[in-house]
Amino acid sequence: MTDRINIIEALPDLYQSMRSWADDVAKAAANAGVDRLLVELVKIRASQINGCAFCLDMHNADAVKLGENPRRLFVLDAWRETELFTDQERAALELTEHVTRLSQTQGVPDDVYERATAAFTEDQYSAVLWMILVINSWNRIAVPSHTKLPRRAK
Repeated sequence: MTDRINIIEALPDLYQSMRSWADDVAKAAANAGVDRLLVELVKIRASQINGCAFCLDMHNADAVKLGENPRRLFVLDAWRETELFTDQERAALELTEHVTRLSQTQGVPDDVYERATAAFTEDQYSAVLWMILVINSWNRIAVPSHTKLPRRAK
């Protein structure tokens, strides 16, 4: 794989702005009472769709550290076929898929929006949507940059 320009190192002030934005969204999600494991599921699902190995590696590890059941992570790509996810998680995952695939979905259908807003308060829905925007932005940094996985102990 061809090494690419590291845009984070090339323009570190923009990275800091992005990092600050992501931190603000994480705080908003926490303040709204969005479960941290649900946030990780959203990050993982968007990263699966976008093919972002760096983010998949990071957020699967983070989810496990937070106590996520690895079985749920193993089947996340097929979440609709299991009973392992709550109604709220299902709403977040469905919303994530539609927002992440905007070029294909051409938006969020009313039924998806209605399920999401029924599962979340207004603040929670807003925070989840912002979280989807954040992870998609990180994916769009890491994928074209060919960001390498960090070394980890085996």
